[in-house]
Amino acid sequence: MQYVRKAVFPVAGMGTRFLPATKASPKEMLPVVDKPLIQYAAEEAVAAGCDELIFITGRTKRAIADHFDKAYELESELALKNKTRMLEMVQGIIPAHVTTVYTRQNETLGLGHAVLCAKKLVGDEPFAVILADDMIQNLDGSSCLEQMVELYNERQSSVLGLEAVPPELTSRYGIVGGKRGEGGTTAVQEIVEKPKPSEAPSNLAVVGRYILTPRIFDLLETTERGSGGEIQLTDAIAKLLDYETVLGYEFDGKRFDCGDKLGYLKATVEYGLQHPELKNVFAEYLANLNV
Repeated sequence: MQYVRKAVFPVAGMGTRFLPATKASPKEMLPVVDKPLIQYAAEEAVAAGCDELIFITGRTKRAIADHFDKAYELESELALKNKTRMLEMVQGIIPAHVTTVYTRQNETLGLGHAVLCAKKLVGDEPFAVILADDMIQNLDGSSCLEQMVELYNERQSSVLGLEAVPPELTSRYGIVGGKRGEGGTTAVQEIVEKPKPSEAPSNLAVVGRYILTPRIFDLLETTERGSGGEIQLTDAIAKLLDYETVLGYEFDGKRFDCGDKLGYLKATVEYGLQHPELKNVFAEYLANLNV
């Protein structure tokens, strides 16, 4: 039995939808209240049992590595000023038992190509893929990835995070078709990248959480460029269906599409209303806001 120990974070994208904010700063470093998007994603992976975080970066993404690295000057300054709580916060971004690894995606040729860049680092193990743009919150239980890891441990099959979307929005997602079972699972029989609503096999969209077996790497190496002239992970998963069972899983939780400005604003408001230091004063501000 193999366990999911490694998580891959494709973070080489340019973040053009948030220009000019992302001209010199990675979109994954955009803060939601007081933590950047990429930290929420890393925390989810660690909570799910991953102890090796693999970041597929680009030439403008050094801030991500700096964020997870030790900051000697800052830590010394905080220690000298006896700002213990802040010091612990900075030192605890990544637990001591977790390692971070970085590799470059020299060309932004799509999500499939980004995942393929992790082949040598992942090796012959199952692994998770997390897109930091998708923040998924479950206040009443385990995180999305924890739920998916539990399903993987039970079934030893690749698992795709699914969300039912309005039928008119299927052209924005990879959409699966298959036989729906118990516990929010679907035995995937087909997967299509961004189909028109009239051609979509369902309204079940693959969102930014995957658990994949290492066979996906060999399939990605032979996958030709698809939608947008990029190597699509969806196309390789469609090939994977010929070799093994792939499950879709409708997770418990609420997703915020932080690759979209409105989704990012919604996440900021809702996380602000849950923040232990801010929730009361922020709720009062919103209640008295005249729009």
